[in-house]
Amino acid sequence: MTKRILVVDDQPDLRLLIRLSLRTLGEVRQAESAEQALAMMAADPPDLVVLDVWLGHGQSGIDLCRILRLDPRNDKLGIILLSANGQQSDIAAGLAAGADDYIVKPFSPEGLVAAASRLLAR
Repeated sequence: MTKRILVVDDQPDLRLLIRLSLRTLGEVRQAESAEQALAMMAADPPDLVVLDVWLGHGQSGIDLCRILRLDPRNDKLGIILLSANGQQSDIAAGLAAGADDYIVKPFSPEGLVAAASRLLAR
């Protein structure tokens, strides 16, 4: 069965980089906001969400992560947060919100693929 990955980032160029990096792992869909991501997930739940912490206007990636973790249907959902904020307190806040992994930008595509592979394999 093909794994489904949802990339949520407000920057089109970053969504493209992430999509191209992860395309060998499954079907990669994209959303530019937390609201769009929630609508897409209701219609077709993914196995993994790669989520930017800063999504411009509206809800943040941390907010969306918390919302996703409140829903028991997302118990097996893998969540990777991406952020330019790499302080220990930022990482701790992301993990406390329910993320399985927190990757600091700029990131290595290989590192992202390794983290995504690990979460999709569980």
